[in-house]
Amino acid sequence: MNEVPNKSDKELMQIAIKEAKIAEENGDVPIGAVIVYQNQIIGRAYNQREQLKDPTAHAEIIALTQAAAFLESWRLHGCTMYVTLEPCTMCAGALVLARIDRLVYGCDDPKTGAVKSLYNIVTDERLNHTIEVTSAVLAEECSELLQQFFQRRRIENNQQ
Repeated sequence: MNEVPNKSDKELMQIAIKEAKIAEENGDVPIGAVIVYQNQIIGRAYNQREQLKDPTAHAEIIALTQAAAFLESWRLHGCTMYVTLEPCTMCAGALVLARIDRLVYGCDDPKTGAVKSLYNIVTDERLNHTIEVTSAVLAEECSELLQQFFQRRRIENNQQ
């Protein structure tokens, strides 16, 4: 896919933010995700729920599917996911099931976050796998993108 040798967490989050902006252009909530394995992007996605009319078409799920296809395995050992928003319960559960090693996310999600805000799915030692987590990477930029999107949505809805 794409070589990304020696990129920092911030640089890789910038790539996820670019994906989030594609979601926004398509009328979806601006969330983007990137999966890196051995300095190579093997999954890259953005929210496509509106586009695909699919409640499971979250950026994380689509990126996981791409990464699994690339590795020809559902086990994503050695992979790191970068996502602009704290994953929800579905996505956090999928990350655990995929055996991903590390999760890096932008801003917290106080309403549906399942990594830290509401639940701690990816670090719950009762499960068969736990994930190393780094949070708040470019959090302000990720949060601002979401806030502006929802602010525009509210204005549009009030004008109808």
